[in-house]
Amino acid sequence: MALTLDQLTQARDALLKARAGGVRRFRDQNGEEVEYKSDAQMAAALASLDRHIAELAGRRTPTTLNFRTSKGT
Repeated sequence: MALTLDQLTQARDALLKARAGGVRRFRDQNGEEVEYKSDAQMAAALASLDRHIAELAGRRTPTTLNFRTSKGT
């Protein structure tokens, strides 16, 4: 079952609020409870949600970076 853009955004907002509050145990909209062992795990979950949201919204993440440098004037 694929989640909608709205559902993903709500899940991301709730997880971000829990992370900002220092909460490691999180109950989602379905009543399922997830306990994160570290802040790094929560950050990885947020990054995953961000990727899925960007994918559904039609935004692509950049695959290359171009640097423009100079020695000054």
